[in-house]
Amino acid sequence: MNSTLFTTIFRFILLLSVQIIIFNNMNFLGYISPFPYMLFIILYPVNGNKTGLLLASFLLGFIMDMFSNSGGIHTTACIILAYYRPYLFKFSFGLSYEYQTVKLNDVLTPERFSFILFSVLIHHFVLFVFEAFQINFFWNILIRTLLSTLFTIILCVIIIYLIKPSRR
Repeated sequence: MNSTLFTTIFRFILLLSVQIIIFNNMNFLGYISPFPYMLFIILYPVNGNKTGLLLASFLLGFIMDMFSNSGGIHTTACIILAYYRPYLFKFSFGLSYEYQTVKLNDVLTPERFSFILFSVLIHHFVLFVFEAFQINFFWNILIRTLLSTLFTIILCVIIIYLIKPSRR
């Protein structure tokens, strides 16, 4: 096994543990719920196995659903994000994605920020739509999606800079 696999497994366990222990117990003003566990899907290696990503996303969402007692909404949101991830890469990075030269845990550029923004937005929108599951709550879903996306992006950027490998 190589170091990339160990890093990926460690990131999976660490982000899931931090989400379950700390962030599942946070809910600001009834609208802001941070979900930085989905950073695992965002930071999964670009040239990594796509089937492995879908399976890991399913497992990530399933474990979150077990601890949150949420009935499959995290699993659905994670799988949808993992499925649309290549399209988001292509939209955000263009030819750089085609040549597999993208590294997300580097300096934050507009391309990286747009990828993180759209990824978090898709995940949160799907999550809150399936949580409410009624069109009557459209404005509530929209407000929760936007506020939670903003807070989660701030957390994700902080986490990315904390785990960024140092260059010497």
